[in-house]
Amino acid sequence: MEIPNTPIGQQLRWLLDAPARAPIGQAELAEHLAPAFLEQIPADKFNQTLAGLRGIQLQKIIGAAPTDLIAHVLVGAHTYKLTFSVDAKGKIDGMLFTEPATPQPSPTSWDELDRRAAKAAARVGFLAAEVKPDGTCRPVHAIAGGQARPLGSMFKLYVLGAVAKKIKQGRFSWDTAMTIKPELKSPGGQLEGRPDNSQVPVLEAAKLMIGISDNTGADLLLHQAGRTAVEDRVRAWRGQVKRNTPFLTTRELFTLKGADYPRYSKEYLSRDTAGRRDYLSAVVGKLPLSSIIPWAEPRELDTVEWFGSPADICRAYAGLAKSRDKRVGEVMSQSTGGIKLPAKEWPTVWFKGGSEQGVLDLSYLARTPSGRTFMVTAMASDPSSALQEDQVYEELVALSRGAFAMLKSS
Repeated sequence: MEIPNTPIGQQLRWLLDAPARAPIGQAELAEHLAPAFLEQIPADKFNQTLAGLRGIQLQKIIGAAPTDLIAHVLVGAHTYKLTFSVDAKGKIDGMLFTEPATPQPSPTSWDELDRRAAKAAARVGFLAAEVKPDGTCRPVHAIAGGQARPLGSMFKLYVLGAVAKKIKQGRFSWDTAMTIKPELKSPGGQLEGRPDNSQVPVLEAAKLMIGISDNTGADLLLHQAGRTAVEDRVRAWRGQVKRNTPFLTTRELFTLKGADYPRYSKEYLSRDTAGRRDYLSAVVGKLPLSSIIPWAEPRELDTVEWFGSPADICRAYAGLAKSRDKRVGEVMSQSTGGIKLPAKEWPTVWFKGGSEQGVLDLSYLARTPSGRTFMVTAMASDPSSALQEDQVYEELVALSRGAFAMLKSS
């Protein structure tokens, strides 16, 4: 499992290593723990906690931002939910081990799925569909299937589509080296930590963008393909063109929501499309990463985001599947997103999720041995408060798993 190369990721690596070396000296603890945290949990007490964590292993990361994350860890034979955070200096200021959300059973009827989905979050969208060989979607069951929702990192499907299109046109290749310029770095992922002006091939960046949702990888690829090329993919796949123009980079979104909020987002939203493009270039793009302060509650979910309906996401998956580029399949099949479909029944599984404060989205494509292809997307959001991510995640995974079983028998 890839740990993000962010302040929180670096401290998670330390926490996973420290129990084997406990007791840890005061000087080392002071390097990693915020003063307020050490006041609340003195060195002796913290070392007792570490002693009880010997053999700790990371199972999965449920959600991660630059300064906080939720993960499942294994200690002995027991799984715990770890809620973890760091302060502005990158030192640990919060660490809580609790019982994780219980995995939920899969629904066995569409009625049951509807009832459970309605309780998952304030706003829910869902679609179960068959993806036809001609690149169209045949909806089988939907909840607000045409309603646009905040996508979180599911927007990266459009970036991958634009990259694949440019490669098909011969503009560049999967082996093309991209330069990791400092102005293209963005919080979250592995590439942010690589040296300025080092290089990464298109294929590696695409794998990181989809596999671990690397934000620098996404911005590099968006820059390589061109912002208007990504907007063209949204248009070609009949997505939310107006709401996704201009198509934001992750760094731009983080800046609009995290730098002196709401100053820059307010100014950005007051402009027309041309004015927004100019503002991103002239102002937002020149702000340093250090100006971004993480936020704990939902911000601008209906205004500063990437947008798409469940039906839009199905068309994006269908467009990627229709490309027949083996590299696209390689990129998309790195993770199964926790759905655990029987491999004999579903030998091919694609996954992309998306999250931010108040948003959790999951989307899957799976193919049977005979070649029938199905797609399920589940989208949950709440513009007024953060989601209980692990509980919502377990429920959306269960709903999606049940939908594939029902699709197969349809």
